[in-house]
Amino acid sequence: MSAQSRPILPQVWALTTVSAGGGPSHFSSFTRWASGNPLALTEVDRSLLARCLEHHPGAWRDFVDRFIGLFVHVVNHTAHARSVRLTSDDIDDLCAEVFLALLADDFAALRRFRARCSLATYLAVIARRVVVREMARRRKAEALGHVPAHHASLDQAGSGPVHEQRIDDSDEVESMLGGLNERDASVVRLFHLEGRSYAEIGESLGIAENSIGPTLARARGRLKQQNVES
Repeated sequence: MSAQSRPILPQVWALTTVSAGGGPSHFSSFTRWASGNPLALTEVDRSLLARCLEHHPGAWRDFVDRFIGLFVHVVNHTAHARSVRLTSDDIDDLCAEVFLALLADDFAALRRFRARCSLATYLAVIARRVVVREMARRRKAEALGHVPAHHASLDQAGSGPVHEQRIDDSDEVESMLGGLNERDASVVRLFHLEGRSYAEIGESLGIAENSIGPTLARARGRLKQQNVES
């Protein structure tokens, strides 16, 4: 295997191995490491990126070979953080969505890369956003009956807590913030606007994970009351 097509899995898995407690270590450990490494953007990645942007033959295939492991890891980590079960087909579909996002508008996302961090870090951030958005879109579509819901795909784990449904309309979310204290408002923003999981919100704000659902439910109830009164 050539240096340009060699996957970055050793770097990724060394920094995101399963912890003693049974769950994967936080994905931010990888991004912090890469962004703090002055040599993080390797010459291999620099050359590969240039070849893709110049549409060199075989460049995209080499790109896929190099970063598919990273995207699979992002998909699995994001699903684990949200207590979502995935089939192998789901993982393939979500990775495909990431690649489509990178291909869109003649590699627009790749052209925006400014080499202030490693290419892997930049791609991981994009991948996570795509995966979170796609998971939310599919769950919403299934809830509305637009696509067949099936128990094995993007299904909430039966042992997990019951989570609130996300609200995609930012104006509606802003309406929920009226009258909330600073902590509750932060919970609402992190969940509905940034797509964070309950575990991520609890860690970020230093609050119990089982308090997040009731907080979101109260905020949603306040919004419904406002709509009735208006």
